[in-house]
Formats: sequence, C-alpha cells, structure tokens
Amino acid sequence: MIAIEAVEHFIRESLSENTRKAYRSDLEHFLDWGGELPASGDLVASYLADHAEALAPSSLARRMATLSKVHQANAWPNPCRSEIVRATMRGIKRVKGTAQVQARPLLRKDLFTLLDALGDDPCGKRDRALLLIGWAGGFRSSELVGLDLADIEEVREGLVLHLRRSKTDQMGQGRKIGIPIGRARHCPVAALSVWLGVLSADNGPIFRPVDRHSNVQPDRLRSDAVSNILRKRLTNAGIDPDGYSGHSLRAGLITSAIKAGVPAYKVRAQTGHGSDQMLSRYLRDAGLFDCNAAGALL
Repeated sequence: MIAIEAVEHFIRESLSENTRKAYRSDLEHFLDWGGELPASGDLVASYLADHAEALAPSSLARRMATLSKVHQANAWPNPCRSEIVRATMRGIKRVKGTAQVQARPLLRKDLFTLLDALGDDPCGKRDRALLLIGWAGGFRSSELVGLDLADIEEVREGLVLHLRRSKTDQMGQGRKIGIPIGRARHCPVAALSVWLGVLSADNGPIFRPVDRHSNVQPDRLRSDAVSNILRKRLTNAGIDPDGYSGHSLRAGLITSAIKAGVPAYKVRAQTGHGSDQMLSRYLRDAGLFDCNAAGALL
C-alpha cells in the first residue's frame, strides 16, 4: 500500500500545479457540456464543433490534449487520434485561423515614462522594483512572483537571481539571470534594494501585496497581479493599457534588445529561450522597419 501511495504521489508531482488545475478545468468543461468518459471520436468532434465560435483554436487544442491524457492514463482507446476529430480540428483552424493574440511589448521608452510617474510610497517602491526586475530579467509573470529572498545573490556587476523553476524547467534544474547595475536614471538593482528596505524581511517571497494602508502582507503576489499592476501604472502615466499584459515585460526586453542590436544568443541567455526559432516572432516584429522596402522608396 505504501509503495502504491508513493507511486501516486510522484505521478501527481510529474505535473505542475497549474497544469493539474488546467486539466481539471478542461475535463469539468467537457463533462458539464454533456461529455462522458471514455469518449468516442464522434462525441469529441461534436464538443469541438459546439465550442468553435466561443473558444480559440489554441484553447480547443488544449482541451483535446487533456482528453487525450485522460484516455491514455486509463488505457482507453484515444478518441483524439480518430480521423473525425483530427478533421474537425483542421476545419476549425482553417475557418478561424491560428494566429494568437500577442502581448504588446513594453519598450524601454514607455517603461521609463511609466516609472517616472511612480510615487515613493511603499506600493510605488514595490511596483518600481517589480517592473524593472521583470523587464531586465525577461521574466514570465509566474517566474517573477515566484522569486524568494534566498534567490538573490549580490555580485560586483549587480545581482544574480536564481530561478529555481520555470514553465520550461519543470524538473527544477534552475537557471541564473544576471541583473546589471543600470546606467540610466532607473536602475533595477537600486530599485530592488529600496524595496527590500521597505520589506525588511530575511526570507520568503520578494514581491508581496501592499494593502491600502501601505502595510506589506506576508504572502506572495499572484501571477495575474503583474498584469494588473502594469496596466494600472500605464494608465496613471497616460499610456493606453490596451494590449498590455504581464508578458509585456518579457516581450519588451526581447524586442528592445533586438532593436538595439543585441545578438539573439545573448537575448536567449537572459530569457531562457531554447533556440532562435523561439525568438522568431520577436525578431520579425522588431525588424519590420529595418531596411524596409517601402522606406527606401517613399
């Protein structure tokens, strides 16, 4: 019995908590619609067709992946491999297209405009550090709020932040990100130092909620708080927040670095992308006006 419980424990831990939540949510959505397990190919195809208007192709593909996992885990015939399901999905993609809505990158100029508008209250000091560290490190929102005080290493050039786990590193091999001392009016190292002075803690999360009385709370900021903070601060700085999200910090560093001529391999070293192909959309967007064919003629 103990051995079986241990196996079940490690099977659960083979997936991140966010992935498990996504699987549960997808499965509940399918069952609430009227689905049943094990499912037939016809049933899954009907489910996809019924939700083709409401859900993006990427969301439907994720639900297919969930159903596929459930069937594989129970050694049931996998309906997602049937031709009727594959053909239905191909048709949905052809009708709706597969282009994903991308977060608008927060470029350096707008980042500094936003930072100039921040106050010096505890919330302003936290947000200055959060946005600068998130931008300079090219962090995903989950990575940024997941940082602990124990992950900070001070070096002569600035800081080394130890990223223990990330979306693409579920095994916890870890990665080091260098945050250099800034040469401009906004320095991520200095901003974090100021926030840590407000935080006055020896352990636990770096970025925490601040209540309306400027009291710092002990728990960790949620991932979606990064997007909310960014959009609020953009609005306060007179910048339209439409299209911006927590991913805009990461996209902003990548796009700004590429436009500044930083080699792709150095960008990948900061962001953790596995290949230049993963950066391809940023490379394409950043270079839209470089040696532009129309620009040479008009």
